Amino acid sequence: MLPDVRFTAPCDCLAHLYGNAGDRPLRARFYATDMTEEEWQVIRRVMPLPAWLCGRGGNPEGYCHREMFDAVRYLVSEGIKWRAMPADFPPWGAVYAFARRWQAEELLDVLHDRLREQVRLLEGRDDVEPTAAIVDSQSLRGASTLTGERRGYDGAKLVSGSKRHIAVDCLGLLLVVWVTAADLQDRDAGVHLLRAVRRLFSRVRLVWADSGYAGALVDWAREKLALKVEVVRRGDDVSGFVVLPRRWVVERTLCATRRSVCIPGSAGRNSGGGFWAE
Repeated sequence: MLPDVRFTAPCDCLAHLYGNAGDRPLRARFYATDMTEEEWQVIRRVMPLPAWLCGRGGNPEGYCHREMFDAVRYLVSEGIKWRAMPADFPPWGAVYAFARRWQAEELLDVLHDRLREQVRLLEGRDDVEPTAAIVDSQSLRGASTLTGERRGYDGAKLVSGSKRHIAVDCLGLLLVVWVTAADLQDRDAGVHLLRAVRRLFSRVRLVWADSGYAGALVDWAREKLALKVEVVRRGDDVSGFVVLPRRWVVERTLCATRRSVCIPGSAGRNSGGGFWAE
């Protein structure tokens, strides 16, 4: 249980109420990426408690949580380097440490899952847990700094770089993300992806996919995971752009997350080796 706060803090984040953030002045919020008050209140209600507030060690944080989130949002939106963080935000090293710590402790996964549950309820879903999913992948050109096992060549898309494999619910909300080299076939990646879906979302029984997942993966999923994989195919007589049932949901999510950054070296459930921030 949180201690009773008997004072009025300049901000209602946990670092101000129970930490040492009150020792520093608040910055003026004027960037387009800064959270509105309404957005912040949604985030604040579902934020997991940090280790230092749960008695698991660590010093009370000295920087405002809202400012930390705003700083990460700015970095992702503008595509800047960590060291190029504007001076009105907390020091870049503190923001980086905050993001990596939350990632390593899987607090970002907890925050994401709680937000997804709220959206499902607001959209009229009867349960916060999905019973069906849609999977797909997207190859992305990699920078010259992307080397080693994380880089490959997708001959079908003529892309050299990485590939992100995602599973979403029927609203298009992310369930699992796995980042690999671009040369990994969807059928091979599908084994890892479906295992993660089955482990994390036990109520999922049906998965829609495109023809890249057809074949042995369908039988394997049915026998090993008790999952029905239904392949939604594009007809041979169809030309030009056409909206395919179910598949458009995951394709919309891939388009929405086209601009993203990867913080290498994490191992969170939604990362597969790197955290992809929208």
